[in-house]
Amino acid sequence: MADWREWAELRERVREANPLVHNMTNVVVTNFTANGLLALGASPVMAYAKEEVAEMAKLAGALVLNIGTLNAEEVEAMLIAGRAANEAGVPVVFDPVGAGATRYRTETARRIAEQVELAAVRGNAAEIANMIGETWAIKGVDAGEGSGDAAALAKRAAAKLGTVVIITGKDDVVTDGNTTYLVHNGHPLLTKVTGTGCLLTSVIGAFAAVERDMVKAAVAALAYYGVAAERAAAEAGERSPGRFQSLFLDALAHTSADDVKRDGQVEQR
Repeated sequence: MADWREWAELRERVREANPLVHNMTNVVVTNFTANGLLALGASPVMAYAKEEVAEMAKLAGALVLNIGTLNAEEVEAMLIAGRAANEAGVPVVFDPVGAGATRYRTETARRIAEQVELAAVRGNAAEIANMIGETWAIKGVDAGEGSGDAAALAKRAAAKLGTVVIITGKDDVVTDGNTTYLVHNGHPLLTKVTGTGCLLTSVIGAFAAVERDMVKAAVAALAYYGVAAERAAAEAGERSPGRFQSLFLDALAHTSADDVKRDGQVEQR
């Protein structure tokens, strides 16, 4: 059995490589995403125009597609960028924000999955379920309470979508359909700050830029992100989401591979 702690070194590889991460993300989280990637040691770029996205995607170490505030023009630009990234061998990480909330979101998520070769899809259980035609409650762009086995859902989705699937929640799941890991790190304050899930997708993109084994990249990114959140929450206090947000950016900058090896909680299923 592989020792996941060796993968924690990917955190240092990101810092050393300073990969360019091309984010086509939503307007709510753009600034937070850019600052989070800078804290990690990656180099963020936000480019959306159809006239330049193909060129930018080919220059990047990873392309992140996020449909949080989607419109028809941006969807077309995402498809152009995704195809260009595929041609250049650049990994594409997809965040199907709100899939299942409206028909348009669900159809858009499925269209991107059909027309772009995805290295990974990262979402909550409701988003992943609705992408593959299963029912799971969703409220706005957030997952409802729901019930069921998230690991089993992730495996079904990985098989149907032909990619690595990452379901985040109280416990995070990473699977390629055959090998599955659970990551138990994180803190409830992450749900009190807008954009932490979207930033996580971009952080996974940064790790994918330095490690093409997507399962390894995702597990390492999740453990690092969760440990950083725990460190920030310990300093911020349970009722301080504003302070947590600031301290979390600091923790992303200061959390090391050794911290992840020591405090990471990962199990293989």
